[in-house]
Amino acid sequence: MGKGKEKIEKQEITITGFGGQGIVLAGRILGKAAVIGDHKESTFIQSYGPEARGGACSAQVIISYGSIYYPYVRYPDILACMSQSGFEKFIGQLKDDGILLLDQDLVKPSGIDRDFFSIPSTSMAEDLGRTMMANIIMIGFLTAITKVVSVDGARNAVIDSVPKGTEEMNANAFNKGADYGLAVLKGREKKAAGMKGA
Repeated sequence: MGKGKEKIEKQEITITGFGGQGIVLAGRILGKAAVIGDHKESTFIQSYGPEARGGACSAQVIISYGSIYYPYVRYPDILACMSQSGFEKFIGQLKDDGILLLDQDLVKPSGIDRDFFSIPSTSMAEDLGRTMMANIIMIGFLTAITKVVSVDGARNAVIDSVPKGTEEMNANAFNKGADYGLAVLKGREKKAAGMKGA
């Protein structure tokens, strides 16, 4: 079996930002998508800074095919950053072959020599009329890029987790993030194919 086709037994994810962005909800959605949608095991730990709204905030999610014996993320396979301070705090922990996702509106990744994926999730949410949905856009993006959970499982978890009456709006935000991620991957594939053909 080719290396790209191997089943990854366990993945550790850290989502970071500041209080008020819905970081904890984003982590909960991922965990719920893994367990209910994809029938995997999952743990979820949240962490706040000294003050909730505006303070540093992170969600740690572990998704596994087998039992999870230690629920804390030490070295994430996936790091999604929605604030500059969160990026600076956690970038040193990301595995060398880990996947880095950034909200390009709020994070400027200076001083790193590694590949990353970025999405303007905050401005996309503003375009939809709700800045608060940037986290849902990021979850869509993360799902499309990493495939750590299924798109259907994640979308259903979003619909099941948001306030009543906002389900359609949030599903739309998730879809926008996922579509953006798929477009980024397609663009990279084309670029790589072009380089091979050159």
